[in-house]
Amino acid sequence: MQEWLAAGGPGLPGPDRIVSPESAGRVLLAVASRAVRGRDCADLGYHPLLSRFRGAPETVRRTALARAGARAAVTAEQAGTLDADQVARWMVEHYPADRYPGIVLGSPHGGAVHLATAMGVPWLPTAFDVAVQWPGGAVTDPAGALAYGARVAGRLLGANPAVRVRQVHDPAGRGVLAGSTVSLVVRWHRLSDPYREFLGNRLEPGAPVLLLRDVRGWPVLEYADGHSFQVGGPTSGLEPADFRPDSEVLGQVLRGAGGDGASWDAPDPGLPGYAEHGVEPGFEAGLLDWAEAAGSPVHRVLFPGPHALSAAAADVYRNWLRAAGKTGDRCVVECGRLIDPWQVVRAGLVPYWCESATERSVTGAEWWLAGSTPFSSLDVLPEPPGLRSPALAGLPQWLAVASFGRRRRAVDRMAARGYPVTSVATRHATEVLRGQPYDLPAPAPLRVVEALAGLRASGTPQGLLVC
Repeated sequence: MQEWLAAGGPGLPGPDRIVSPESAGRVLLAVASRAVRGRDCADLGYHPLLSRFRGAPETVRRTALARAGARAAVTAEQAGTLDADQVARWMVEHYPADRYPGIVLGSPHGGAVHLATAMGVPWLPTAFDVAVQWPGGAVTDPAGALAYGARVAGRLLGANPAVRVRQVHDPAGRGVLAGSTVSLVVRWHRLSDPYREFLGNRLEPGAPVLLLRDVRGWPVLEYADGHSFQVGGPTSGLEPADFRPDSEVLGQVLRGAGGDGASWDAPDPGLPGYAEHGVEPGFEAGLLDWAEAAGSPVHRVLFPGPHALSAAAADVYRNWLRAAGKTGDRCVVECGRLIDPWQVVRAGLVPYWCESATERSVTGAEWWLAGSTPFSSLDVLPEPPGLRSPALAGLPQWLAVASFGRRRRAVDRMAARGYPVTSVATRHATEVLRGQPYDLPAPAPLRVVEALAGLRASGTPQGLLVC
């Protein structure tokens, strides 16, 4: 498999260029497709944009980051003519042409990828992120971002009636990049033909399908048919109120991204809705229709926050390891793109995945560890986000996570050095986990019925719903 495929023709970038390498969904697809092959992530060396140029003065660094973000993004014309089915086909082609005993689809979450790896099945996202160049943009101008994004989204939707577009303007999560590019989350509103073909040709008869949905809420402005807009998002670690013009937190965020901390031209925030990582109702309906015709059961898992699924998936792993005669006594706390599902299985580790380095995400790991039977060994891989934010966890909080280990308590030194603005690629997680003792052979693949029972038992008290 080639991670970086060729462009689709003159002026028409291929999916590898269209799908943002900064997005969680792309990283998780890359690691999941490797794990299915029994491979680790040693070849995933991409360094996030925000962590670059850290030796330069801050004003120079911001300018360089904005230019680098614009160069990495697609033009408005290219975004308007992208082919969502071509992207879907590129995604399914990450996996070898085998027959699989099931599949996991849905919102981007490391716990979902770990479950898919334990079951020996693929994981596929229900959306993809696109960064579009925004000439003359500013982090302080979400209204301008909406106006510009609406023109791009209008063309994109005209060429792809089977998708919906959620635009996100989030200077807390994207920093200076929010002023040089607009961020579009393209969500399939129908079951795409490449996905339908993959399900029909690659799944064993009657194979179960797991659909995992992030049901976090956020104010959403339904701007035009198929195009919606949100200012900020739950992945930033902030609350909707923090993006109001009178918010002191917003002032800190804007100053950190190069704004003056006072200007903020935002449109109406809209009404409560599902945040950017939600699954479109039309996609779920199409999946259910396909499954009914194919005779495959669909199990839906709705999680109210990443911590609920992370904790439940970790508990499922621990029980799975113990049922195979292993200790289940060593844990790794991953963060963002610092994840390697195959090395986790190879070492017999229990994985807990933090969505990001925000205080909220890390607090979720602390609560889970506090309520779990203590681990003898605990390794922590904090992903430096590349920017400073009032929502970020400090290094003392990461050290507090590691302190739950009885004998081994380790926060990765390379990630911690210069945190939160250092540069760490996914393959660094592989390098760290390769140092763990082997615990082979791996357990027999996790059965779906066992996964669902474990998710219900552990996740229900935290608001996770299995149906």
